[in-house]
Amino acid sequence: MRQSVVLKATGLVAGSVLALNLHAQEIQRVPAPNDFPIASSVTIPAGTQLHYLSGTVPSKDSEGNYGDTEAQTVSVLKNIEANLKSMGLTMSDVVKMQVYLVADPAKDGKMDFEGFMKGYTQFFGTKEQPNLPARSAMQVAGLVLPEWLVEIEVVAASK
Repeated sequence: MRQSVVLKATGLVAGSVLALNLHAQEIQRVPAPNDFPIASSVTIPAGTQLHYLSGTVPSKDSEGNYGDTEAQTVSVLKNIEANLKSMGLTMSDVVKMQVYLVADPAKDGKMDFEGFMKGYTQFFGTKEQPNLPARSAMQVAGLVLPEWLVEIEVVAASK
């Protein structure tokens, strides 16, 4: 009987240590090939809280304009950053991003992916904020306002 109690206690301790190790796991991000600044996948451990942010659109600049794709991307990401901050989170907590880009009339009716990337890389994959989200980017026919060229949804994760 004494061996049984010791084995049960040992199993309980081992199980508790295993549970602590599983809970202590970090978010795992697998880089995309060719140093492209996104994660090809993100694995979220059990016990992680997910925060889904609705699509965020650009704000007008000081002159009352929305600007080009790069300017709108920066505006949208600053709005997301402020929303995350109000929740006690940062851009480094973003694990998933969906980007909707409208064809830019100044780019012969094609989405300005290069302009988007110029804005995006100011917030992700930097020395100060190296965490990269899994991400999809797609061209859509239009957004609610015809001046909008960019809308972004994100999912953030925290313990």
